[in-house]
Amino acid sequence: MTRSSRPSGSHAIRLVCAVAAAGALLTGCGSDNADSTAQPEKNAPSRAVPASAPASPSAGLTMDQIKRKALIPAAKVGYEQALRAAVSAAPNSEPIAAELKGTPTSPYWETAVAASDGTVHSVRVDAVSGKVNQSFTESDDAYDKKRLAARLAKATVTAQQAAQTATEKTKGTVSSLELGDADNGNDKVAWSVDVVTTDDWYKTTYEIDATNRKVLHMDVDKD
Repeated sequence: MTRSSRPSGSHAIRLVCAVAAAGALLTGCGSDNADSTAQPEKNAPSRAVPASAPASPSAGLTMDQIKRKALIPAAKVGYEQALRAAVSAAPNSEPIAAELKGTPTSPYWETAVAASDGTVHSVRVDAVSGKVNQSFTESDDAYDKKRLAARLAKATVTAQQAAQTATEKTKGTVSSLELGDADNGNDKVAWSVDVVTTDDWYKTTYEIDATNRKVLHMDVDKD
């Protein structure tokens, strides 16, 4: 009896210990699984908030403003140098018109100079190099030549003086000027001068009396 009871007790003790050890192992494994499941949630990186796109430099500008903003800085030659080149191409003449045209990659001044008899020469001047690209005599009829000759005889204010009057009123870049008749219906001779302001790219047009530099009219183009 004694010999048979000892093995049974010893076996029972070993079984209890094995069960306890297995339970401890399972408990530990369960804890590891819980930690591994929760850890990604705890250490998950926060989502980056996408930055808003920067505002376009041309936002809010009209098409005309965008064109001015692109063309005017591209011109390295101003109206004065362009008119000097035009007069050199057609001696014994004086400036009557200049307008900045072209594209930002190929800007040019379309100028016109006239002799005292009303003969007009059109001269295209590169707005980057200042060189004359084209020069030809316009074929105006006798009536137009006579009218222009009379206009030239009345005008005592030069193109440069008219431009100076305009830019004293509005600080900016002269993009066009032309000698013609005043818009008020009388027989006054007047310069029309366009000045572009480079902070907002508006165009201000001045009508200036060609005999006394008085401003007859002013209009701001915000388009």
